Amino acid sequence: MDGNFPPAAILRVVLLTVVLSSSAAFLEPYDLLYDNAVQAFYSSDYGDVVRYMEGALSSYGEVRRTKVRCRLRCQDQHQFDETFSDLRFFDVVLRRAACMDECIEEKLGTQSVHKVSQDVVQDFHRRIPYNYLQLAYQKLKQPDKAAAAAHTYFQANPEHVEMGQNLEQYKDLQGVEEDHFVDREARPHQHSFTAAVRLYDKGDYERAIALFEDALLEYYKADVECRALCQGPQRFEGHDHLRYRYSLHELISDHFTQMLHCEHECVRDLATRPGRLSPMENYLPLHYDYLQFAYFQVDRLEEALQCALSYLLFHEGEEFMTDNVDYYSEVLGHNGEPREKAAWYLRRHKQELELLLIGSKTMGVEFTEGNYWSSTGGRDDSNRIPSGTDGWMEYVPISEKRNVTVAAPQKLNEGGPLVYESVQLVQNSAALNGTQRVLLDHVISEEECAELRHLAHAVTMAGDGYRGRMSPHTPNEKFEGATVLKTLQYGYEGRVPMRSARLFYDISERARRIIESYFLLNSTLHFSYTHLVCRTAITGQQDHRNDLSHPIHADNCLLDPEANECWKEPPAYTYRDYSALLYLNGDFEGGEFIFTEMDAKTVTASVKPRCGRMVGFSSGGENPHGVKAVTSGQRCAVALWFTLDPLFRELERLQADEVIQALDTQSVWGQGLSINPKDEL
Repeated sequence: MDGNFPPAAILRVVLLTVVLSSSAAFLEPYDLLYDNAVQAFYSSDYGDVVRYMEGALSSYGEVRRTKVRCRLRCQDQHQFDETFSDLRFFDVVLRRAACMDECIEEKLGTQSVHKVSQDVVQDFHRRIPYNYLQLAYQKLKQPDKAAAAAHTYFQANPEHVEMGQNLEQYKDLQGVEEDHFVDREARPHQHSFTAAVRLYDKGDYERAIALFEDALLEYYKADVECRALCQGPQRFEGHDHLRYRYSLHELISDHFTQMLHCEHECVRDLATRPGRLSPMENYLPLHYDYLQFAYFQVDRLEEALQCALSYLLFHEGEEFMTDNVDYYSEVLGHNGEPREKAAWYLRRHKQELELLLIGSKTMGVEFTEGNYWSSTGGRDDSNRIPSGTDGWMEYVPISEKRNVTVAAPQKLNEGGPLVYESVQLVQNSAALNGTQRVLLDHVISEEECAELRHLAHAVTMAGDGYRGRMSPHTPNEKFEGATVLKTLQYGYEGRVPMRSARLFYDISERARRIIESYFLLNSTLHFSYTHLVCRTAITGQQDHRNDLSHPIHADNCLLDPEANECWKEPPAYTYRDYSALLYLNGDFEGGEFIFTEMDAKTVTASVKPRCGRMVGFSSGGENPHGVKAVTSGQRCAVALWFTLDPLFRELERLQADEVIQALDTQSVWGQGLSINPKDEL
């Protein structure tokens, strides 16, 4: 070794030393362990990948448990009483805060020393560490652990086509058993519920009851933990904390409003499976529906009555369950009471639950003639028997409350003029097996492709557009990018020819005009974002690739393959209407652009990039798409997104327009350039 270390590595070591130096008992920061694991991955040190990544996951879980424990303990020790006053309120708030800091610092160290970025937090929420782990375990010839990591990742990323295929391959490997495919991040309340439903469907009611009861206990426990995690620092949408100028009371009001919003989301979160966007319909009440019928089947009518009454707390007056209650009460000879826990929970969280219950379908089978059976299995209309759930569940869009679903696309116009003589139509929507799709060739020349590739090598930066993350879509490729304004800045500074920077601007305008004309749009198409991007296969990491260069997605909505929906809501760029990709080369392996069905699996069309080729399409759920793995070489393109709404025009594009206007003025009048693109950034 030559003894030279990059500054980032030195900083990690120093920071880790500072955080850990005060006490050997302190927990190692999971983001630093995660970063070390990623660096080890790029160095092909798979033993260290496992060591650091498993340590990061363990640390992440312990941080969460510590925060929950401390917040609940301090909340119990310092409660708000009924005699409310400003002084008493602030006293409780300050004491509770001091208690939490002291409790958490016993395990984690001084909190002010180290803060974890939101990017890392999101990676752990999306289970990205398990993608690295399954690759590392695969390299280390530990297929059982690789299968578990792959399965865990896939549960939260069901649209990841290659991972699904990889899981099928693991099933055929020697030494890999069915019980190796475990979800290491499974939530106990959902795990127990799913297992209970399977037993219920098999008629194994005794064991199903035990698991349903476990699921309820775990649900209420998870609810408490979720709300405890809401007590920490909040992110104020649209506010800069450093310049927050409101009064103390307004600041506190905003903080507690954010806390209430966070707690409000707990009900949805607990009913939503990993990787899904929508909750399971009627989730909590469904436990009591299953239980009432299961208890009936094992002749425990007291418990059946109690659970039926608990269900009616959530669905007051529902006919099939009201009839069940009447039956149980008649047979037992007395009325009953709902479960105390269910009644308490509903009193506290009635409004939150109503959002999930509005419009829900009845889970139980109605009392028709076919549902009345005697214990011998024959028809007996004189003996009513309670109805039970048929086990049917689905995901609920709750469209009554939010306009989130994307309507099926209507047949729109296409086939307008291509504007430029050289441009050739290769395939239209019909040939590409979809709607609002087009493939064109000769949009730019070989010379223009070469000049833009040369420009890309000079101006693109790793992670540009993705908060500096070198590999935002896959750890097996390096991603680099640059905007139009950035290239104009480089041209102004003399770092690249201004002619090349101007070419990037001009060809993006050419692409916009072609898309606007071909799809016969009756209003102006504006730039939403313009990006010169290159993806480079990382040498030594291409064996057994099981991922995509860019996972299947839609550009203006959140793709939900399980529900066969695309949810038009943030963080999706809901204002984007059309997209285009203009390719600069084809001398690489892999990297095909693909369209799929909304299931994110069924490929409907594949496009092999080459110089001057452009694919354009509408940005909604009708056009899910992705990029196959780039396994060798570098793939460069100009990515463009457009909007019909002028309110969402790209700010950098407007600033670039001013630069170009100044350049044109200079050309006509012979004046010096009076605008510095750097000032526009």
